Amino acid sequence: MKTLRIATRGSNLALVQTRWVGSQLRSHFPDLAIEEVHVRTQGDRIQDRPLAQVGGKGLFVSEVEAVVVRGDADFAVHSLKDVPGDVPLAEGMGILCVPVREDPRDVLVTVDGIDLQSLKRGAKVGTTSRRRVVQLQRQRPDLNFVPLRGNIETRVRKLREGQCDAIVLAAAGLSRTGALEATPHVVLPPEICLPAVGQGALAIEGALSDDALRAQLEAIEDRSGRIQITAERAMLQKLEGNCHSSIAGHASAAEGRLKLEAMVASYDGDRMLSAASDTYLDLGAPDAAERAAELGEEVASHLLSQGAHDLIRQAEVSAMQTQLTSN
Repeated sequence: MKTLRIATRGSNLALVQTRWVGSQLRSHFPDLAIEEVHVRTQGDRIQDRPLAQVGGKGLFVSEVEAVVVRGDADFAVHSLKDVPGDVPLAEGMGILCVPVREDPRDVLVTVDGIDLQSLKRGAKVGTTSRRRVVQLQRQRPDLNFVPLRGNIETRVRKLREGQCDAIVLAAAGLSRTGALEATPHVVLPPEICLPAVGQGALAIEGALSDDALRAQLEAIEDRSGRIQITAERAMLQKLEGNCHSSIAGHASAAEGRLKLEAMVASYDGDRMLSAASDTYLDLGAPDAAERAAELGEEVASHLLSQGAHDLIRQAEVSAMQTQLTSN
């Protein structure tokens, strides 16, 4: 019996995602055995500061990736939005598979399921994402956005304890953990809160040279999801965005067209740039990924022509100043 070792963080969501990948593989290869290799990352250990202050979401990826590089696991399962766009994967490693993508949108969670406009004036909204803050404060500048760390269960508990009046989470995380239907929420459409690049998608990372593994993972690859994240990440990489940047990107494929919407904002949200473009795209064409990347670079170019580079660099400086002040 062949055994595949999967490196994963130990959070409930990470384990749910890893076990889902394992079950999908076993549906194609019934004799396959799955072994989990749990990794407690620095991002998991530090819960009292925003991620951007301690190294960004890449903290969730690099230590899990290292387990695969050492040969202690065959591949790793990441939330794709945690995979940095400004830092390359380890040499010889790549995203070998992108399974079916969950809903990429954000949701507003409250104890009674009210919408954004129904929140009381000055309500406390928990989120550590500058992307979410700058977009939502455009809709409700009176709201009080407060930092919120922890796994899904911890954040929902803090909401129920009254530490916040509302919290903002990714729909995908709630859905994967089976908590979506039981948690009062309102979906935030992209025109109100454009999602993070890669949100809702999983990235299966492994050695590019492992042909046998790549052949197995091909069974659960989702072509549409791969093309969408290719466009989004090409945009992010051309912008040279980092963990301090307020950048959003959402690609959608329908009726033979691929559309990409993107946003870059200043750290305080006073300036917000947007761009969008679409192209005809046959998902099955040999050059589909290349054309998706070109679309991402095109949208990034539109943003750069509006001054996105300055906003991204200024956001980095503002974030560092905020960190120094808080320390």
